[in-house]
Amino acid sequence: MMKKKYAYIWVSLVVLVFGIIFVPRIIDRIRQGAVVENDRMSEDAPGERLEYISLNGERRRVPPFALYNQDSLLITDEDYKGKVYVVEFFFTTCPTICPVMSRNLVGLQEEFREFDDFGVASITINPDYDTPGVLKAYAEKYGIDDMDWHLLTGNRDSIYRLANEGFNIYASQAPDVPGGFEHSGLFALVDREGYLRSRRDGFGNPLVYYRGAITEAQGANAEGEEEQISILKEDIRKLLKE
Repeated sequence: MMKKKYAYIWVSLVVLVFGIIFVPRIIDRIRQGAVVENDRMSEDAPGERLEYISLNGERRRVPPFALYNQDSLLITDEDYKGKVYVVEFFFTTCPTICPVMSRNLVGLQEEFREFDDFGVASITINPDYDTPGVLKAYAEKYGIDDMDWHLLTGNRDSIYRLANEGFNIYASQAPDVPGGFEHSGLFALVDREGYLRSRRDGFGNPLVYYRGAITEAQGANAEGEEEQISILKEDIRKLLKE
């Protein structure tokens, strides 16, 4: 019995010491916002590498594609090898989010104009209307003049497979919505080797895609979703340094 008594006393002392030393530290971390759900990282550390996006345990790459740009030149995924680039799905007659997305991408064009290894792929989901000539006029309207920013059109079925299956970025024809098409307004970030990359969210999970339809000036949309163009710029710079 005496041994058990001493054991209880010893355990009590350990618990007391733990409470004195560690509990105040944990409380300080909570007050400072350093502890989040499941104690995962709240944001990407400045020097941390971006995540590879995986599906069924395999790193996801941009699938092969061959489309025509605004100058009627055939552009394939191979033309982007060795470059860091952003991919979007849009259409020129979109009356809602596409103009915002295009202006955000023009901002990226200006931010990274000095980098020969940065590019953009804007793929139309209305290829029947968005011919190379229409895309050329759209590029001129928005000031798209970077040689590595291709506005792409081609076979409708191939483009929809590329969007919905290749990138898992939703796109669909929808006669009942403004403009006749639905799409998510997301930007995909691709590294030099063709892999999809992103930072982690507030719970430590890969962000996967970046919101393209909210400007930095807005800060957030009506639903309270925060802008992500500023973090996209940071992450592009990370990949350009790799």
